[in-house]
Amino acid sequence: MPEDIRPKSENKAGRTGLENLTRQQLRELETKEMTRAQKVLERMILLLPDVCGIVAVLEYRLLPDNSMNQNPNTYLAFLILLIAAYNIYGAVAGLRRLRGDKRVYENLRYRAPLFSALFLLLAFYDYLTLKTGILTQPFVPCLNFVANAAWKDRAMIWDCTLHTLWLLMLGYTIGVALGLVTGIACGYSKRCRYWVDPIIKFLGPIPTSTWIPIMMVVASSLFGGAVFIIALGSWFAVTVASMTGISNVDKDFFDAAKTLGASERQLVFRVAIPHAMPSILQGCTQAMSSSCTAIMIAEMLGVKSGLGWYMNWSKSWASYDKMFAALFVICVIFTIVTKGLDLIKRRVLRWQIGVEK
Repeated sequence: MPEDIRPKSENKAGRTGLENLTRQQLRELETKEMTRAQKVLERMILLLPDVCGIVAVLEYRLLPDNSMNQNPNTYLAFLILLIAAYNIYGAVAGLRRLRGDKRVYENLRYRAPLFSALFLLLAFYDYLTLKTGILTQPFVPCLNFVANAAWKDRAMIWDCTLHTLWLLMLGYTIGVALGLVTGIACGYSKRCRYWVDPIIKFLGPIPTSTWIPIMMVVASSLFGGAVFIIALGSWFAVTVASMTGISNVDKDFFDAAKTLGASERQLVFRVAIPHAMPSILQGCTQAMSSSCTAIMIAEMLGVKSGLGWYMNWSKSWASYDKMFAALFVICVIFTIVTKGLDLIKRRVLRWQIGVEK
């Protein structure tokens, strides 16, 4: 029946159904049925991480060691734990797929080659260090040495991790808060931008490490100086991003809001900030990257605790296994923090990427 002669209730129902379709449902409607060969290939890709994990285990167990390897089961347990975690993830994805939710399964399928590459990378690194000695130990320790060092010194590493997180979050929070105020004010008000813009242009090109000797002399405490350095880098990134985002908002939006009777406060919080939010969140991500760099420099040169200090202390005692253990902890922390910021960005900008609640 043509649409123009359908009952109004039917047309309305049809439109409502289409409007209520989520992005996932639309993707499923557009997806073509896979051939048998494609299904076999997909299963092989999903099983590939298990195969690569077994290869890493066999490489570690069967090839002879080039140097003494104490407590060899630590790294082996780590590999088995990774394989088990992947299979648990796969089981959860399969159960949710049976219930009609394919998002976890698609994510697993997308990341399966990365998991495979991770196991192969671990096996290759172990081969270069423990099995052949191409990478000279103890300067480049094998993964089993690193795992044993991390477990043996876990109490101190945990204390340094908490100190690093506290210092990072304190400086980052202060810098982001001040950066939002400065960037929004400068982006919306030409008068504020007139006075603040020269300061931004003056401080922006100065590297973070340049401030450390000055802070060691001026600051009343090394902790306060480290917080200032981290906050300064975060402030600059968020200020520039917020100012740029608000400056690029179309003036027609402001004119339309004024026509509807919006106040200055509403123009800022209902028009300027929402439209500049992608730039603001991008600045927050850049600020975290700057903070991670600054905190390592600050802890290595001044602060008496933290993972950066722990790495420098371990190096001074030629404990390279402990130094690498702290390095891996730093990578894990910063990966988790960056992932958290990305989740916040996706949540706030769900209107932009088409993800519904």
